Amino acid sequence: MSIRRRVVVHGEVQGVFFRDTCHREATSRALSGWVRNLDDGSVEAVFEGDPSAVEQLVRWAEQGPSQARVSDVEVYDEPPAGESGFDVR
Repeated sequence: MSIRRRVVVHGEVQGVFFRDTCHREATSRALSGWVRNLDDGSVEAVFEGDPSAVEQLVRWAEQGPSQARVSDVEVYDEPPAGESGFDVR
């Protein structure tokens, strides 16, 4: 069984290797999805796969990499879309 969560992470999250670190964290958990910067300075990501691994990555996004300063995370449940691999957009 797979689940899918979309997160939008606010704060000082661009220019701190958030996307690259997120890619490594997702890949190490065998998750699918993607991560991208948004024009407003936030980062958006989709995590799809094993429920436990998805929830671990959502919790990771609440902190981000060591240089990030996360102020808020919006989390949305979405139906699985059959993502394959994890992309940095």
